[in-house]
Amino acid sequence: MAGVAVQPRAFPFYDSERIFELAHPKESKAIWQTSFGPRVLWGTQDMLWPISADALKTQATARVIQLANPKKNFQTGIRVNRPQYEVGSCGRASVIWEVSPLAQKAEPSERLCVLAYPKKPLKEYLEKEDRRSFAYSCGRVSPIWELSEAAKQCEERPRTSNLSRPKSVHPDFQGEREIATIIPKPALTHAKCTERLEFLARPKSRKEGPFREPQWPVAKTAMSFNASNRQLELAKPKTLPEGFQPNREDPQWRISRASKKAIAGVRLNELSVPIIRATMDHVQFDPDAFLVKEAALKAVCSRRTEELAQPIQR
Repeated sequence: MAGVAVQPRAFPFYDSERIFELAHPKESKAIWQTSFGPRVLWGTQDMLWPISADALKTQATARVIQLANPKKNFQTGIRVNRPQYEVGSCGRASVIWEVSPLAQKAEPSERLCVLAYPKKPLKEYLEKEDRRSFAYSCGRVSPIWELSEAAKQCEERPRTSNLSRPKSVHPDFQGEREIATIIPKPALTHAKCTERLEFLARPKSRKEGPFREPQWPVAKTAMSFNASNRQLELAKPKTLPEGFQPNREDPQWRISRASKKAIAGVRLNELSVPIIRATMDHVQFDPDAFLVKEAALKAVCSRRTEELAQPIQR
């Protein structure tokens, strides 16, 4: 507007060192590519953190020694560590087992001998001379059948000969074109490329390297610029919340003398006893499954039970 005087904008004072600090690109604070913390190599015997001298000199309690014992292997004899049977069965027990020499020398009973006989065919069954179709079809009826002499000597019909012809190709069908085309000799000797072809034959030019450097010179006016209150507020780094506690330098802490001398109560001793579970064979096997209780034998059925127990008359 004509009657209003334009006043210069007042820029607040701001430190130029802060501008240089903000102008630097962000550095990655990760260690070993993208992982944070010390580099850990799996398969080594090194500990994740150094063990203190006090921890090396301490003596383990009876409970720790009991927990440190490896699990007992209940397999004995030939069944100890059979990886050849566990690899193909995902570590589970295999159905295949070895026959003991005593079982191989034992004499079978009459019932086993009767069950060992193969199934006999019926009297009405007539075995064919050539059973190749039976052998190649795992004992099942084969779809291949033999043709009779009359079928071999009969004359074919026009419809049969028409159906026996293979499907013909479309008259406009063109086969696949060869990858390498043959260039005629006049084109090789006398042909000349046009300017348009030479222009299109040029490779695409690309600039090498990044488009700009990560650091660039800052203008003097930008260095003498004073940030506003809002910019100063946004430039403040993110603070930690109240009550924040950093990570401990040593994840292991010393145990007090009072806790070492403490005596566990009856409830703690009861909870520390390990649970002893029976094997699945004993859990699934119930010898009293088909036994009837004495109280059930002396029980008297009600009228409703007797009515429901009567068979349906059809």
